[in-house]
Parts: sequence; structure tokens; C-alpha cells
Amino acid sequence: MTAHPHADDPTPVPESDATGIEPQTRAVMTPSAPPALEIREPVAIVAGEDLYKRYGHGPGAVHALNGVSLAIAPGSFTAIMGPSGSGKSTLMHLLAGLDTPSSGEVWIGPTRLGDLGEADRTRLRRSRIGFVFQTFNLLGMLTAEQNITLPLRIAGRPVDREWLDWLLIATGIADKRRARPAELSGGEQQRVALARALMGKPAIVFADEPTGNLDSVNTDTILTMLRRAVGDLGQTIVIVTHDPQAAARADRIVFLEDGRIIRET
Repeated sequence: MTAHPHADDPTPVPESDATGIEPQTRAVMTPSAPPALEIREPVAIVAGEDLYKRYGHGPGAVHALNGVSLAIAPGSFTAIMGPSGSGKSTLMHLLAGLDTPSSGEVWIGPTRLGDLGEADRTRLRRSRIGFVFQTFNLLGMLTAEQNITLPLRIAGRPVDREWLDWLLIATGIADKRRARPAELSGGEQQRVALARALMGKPAIVFADEPTGNLDSVNTDTILTMLRRAVGDLGQTIVIVTHDPQAAARADRIVFLEDGRIIRET
């Protein structure tokens, strides 16, 4: 992958907000100033550079990623494919800040995640990243609407009611807003999870096998929503999938094998 612009620029760049996505004004720091987080002008929403991930030590260690570099452009739809054990879920977790690499760097916009403590990484994820997990991760005691707005309430952010109503209509669950997960089908639960991921208007949404548990009708509904999120809302989407039908909706398909990118289309 081509290095980011300014990667060799020795001029430090201060950043007042560790979770901000917009580049800050460049300025030279005095020697007495505390170290600044390394930032750079964001040519990508998220980027991983020479990522390695090892689990365990010695002869039994598992090398899940072996030098992967990948940049995700804003407003794009990327599918990551590969056989089981290829490293695709590991790559998603690293790019989303859910895990840390054994070596290499991950950038969210201009911010290098390796410069952040756990509390700042958590704040960045809450404010800039949306997730759609294969298991949905809905709370059974909450209604669909409450599950959708929960991340905002945890973060202390206001709920945009107009945006909430639009998402409920767009995902086809407006009539299920007061239903609890046990009262919803698998496809409806997946739509709730997707609406929740989009509710905070994140910079990027990661989806792990978003159609893995769905029939063909619900699969088409979810893929149409993801495609609309990119085309109509300018959202950036990254999915991990085994499903060629899902990958075919993407702008770009990245194939992994044995922890390495083997080709792109």
C-alpha cells in the first residue's frame, strides 16, 4: 500500500481532540510541550499498515495476520472475503480498534490508534465507528427503538428523533419499534442492529457476516440498506463475509488467505 502523505514529515502535529476525524492545523511544538498524538492528513477513513497479529508464543503460536496493509476510502463499500482462518475477522477487529496488532499501525482518520489509551480508543469507537455483529448483540429487555438508541445514551449524546424515524422506516421496522428482540424474526433483529450502527452517524460501519443468518429475502433487504447507506448517505461500509452475493454489492473485494491479502477486485 502506498504510504500516507506526510508519513516522513518530521514536523509534529498537535491534536486537541484524540477522537476527532478532521485534521488539525499544523504547528511546531516547543521542547517543553508534552508529546502530541501522531496524526496525519486523512487520505483514508481507516488504514492498516503492515499489520501482524500473533496469538500465543513459541511453536504453537497462531499467526492470524502476516503483514497486511489496507486503506479504506471514504464513501466506499468494501467486502473482505476468505476461507475460515484466513484472518478476515482479525483484520476487521484491528481496523475497528477492537483489538491491537502485534506489530504495525492502525489509523482512524488522522489519529494513530497506537497513541491512544484504552479510554480514548473507547471514546473514538463510540463517536466514529458503527458495528453490526453476526450475533446482533441486542438486549432482550429493551425495545427495538431502545436498542437502536442505546449507544448514544451510553455516550451521553442526544437522540436525533427525525433521524431515528428515518432509519426505522428505511429498514422496514417502523411498526416494530416497541417490540423486544424475542418478538422479532432474525431478519428484523439484523435490521435493528444495522439501524443501531447507523444511528450515531459514524465515519465508518463494520459488519461481521451481516447476512450470515438470513434467508434470501432478508439478505437482499440488508444488502440494499448497506448499498443505500453508501450511495445516499455517503457512509463508509466494510463487511466481512463468506457470501458472494453480499460481496457482489461492494465497490471493492479484498481476498485474504493465510493472513495475507492475495488479490483485490
